[in-house]
Amino acid sequence: MPMLDVDGISLYYSVRGKGVPIVFIHPPVLTSVNFQYQMEVLSEEFKVITFDIRGHGRSQYSRQPVTYPLIIEDIKHLLDHLKIKKAIICGYSTGGSIVLEYLLSCADRALGGIVIGGMSEVRDKYLKQKISLGISLANKDAVPILALSISWSNSNTEKLFNEMFNEALKGDARNIEQYYHYSLHYNCTHQLEKINLPILLVYGKKDKPLYHYANLLHEKLPCTELKFIDHTKHQIPTKAANDLNESIKHFIHTQTV
Repeated sequence: MPMLDVDGISLYYSVRGKGVPIVFIHPPVLTSVNFQYQMEVLSEEFKVITFDIRGHGRSQYSRQPVTYPLIIEDIKHLLDHLKIKKAIICGYSTGGSIVLEYLLSCADRALGGIVIGGMSEVRDKYLKQKISLGISLANKDAVPILALSISWSNSNTEKLFNEMFNEALKGDARNIEQYYHYSLHYNCTHQLEKINLPILLVYGKKDKPLYHYANLLHEKLPCTELKFIDHTKHQIPTKAANDLNESIKHFIHTQTV
C-alpha cells in the first residue's frame, strides 16, 4: 500500500499508467475509490494519480485543520515525490473548488484543470443546506451515516458501494468537518479571470441546482470548455464514467499540454 510521509502524516496514494499526469481530488467523506473507473480506463493513456485527503480513507488524521491550501501543499509534495513537475488537476464536487484554488496559487505546477460538478463559491440555499448537514453530522461523529448515504448515492454497483462505504467509514469526523467547513465558506469567484490555463467543466444535465455554477465558471474563466452529460445528475465519476472518461481524453488530446 503506497504511503507518502508529509510532515509526519501518512497519505495514501495510487499511481497507474504513463503519459500526461492527472491528479484526482475527492470531496468530503469519499475517498480515492470514487475515481476507480477513471483509474481503470484513463491509465491506458495517461498517468492517473489518486490519493486520500488527510483524515479520509487510508490517510492519517491531521492535527492541522484540513483546508484547501493544506490539501494543495500535499498534492505538491506528492508530485515532488513522483518527480512530476506539472499535472492536470481534476476535482469532483467540492474537489473542483480545490482545482480552482490550485490554479490560482500555483499555476506553475499545473498543465490545466478539470472541474466535475464544482463551484467557485457556495451561494445557493440547496448547496448550503447540504454542506451544513455534512458539518452537523460530522460534529456529532456520525461518519457511518455520512458514509452510508454518500457511498450509496455515488455507487452504481453493489461491489462499488461496498468498497466506497468501507473506505469512507475509515474517515476521521474532525477532518471531515474541517473539509466541509472550508468548502462552505470558500469563494474565489472574484479571482477567476486570473486563471489562464485550460479548464474542462463537466456537469450533469439533470443536476439543475449546479447550472448556475457551471454558467458562472464558463463565463468568468478565460479558457474553458463546458460539457453537460445527458441523463446524469451530480455523481458523474461513477454513474457517467464512460462519458466523463471520453471527455477527459478529448480535452487532453486537444490541448497543447
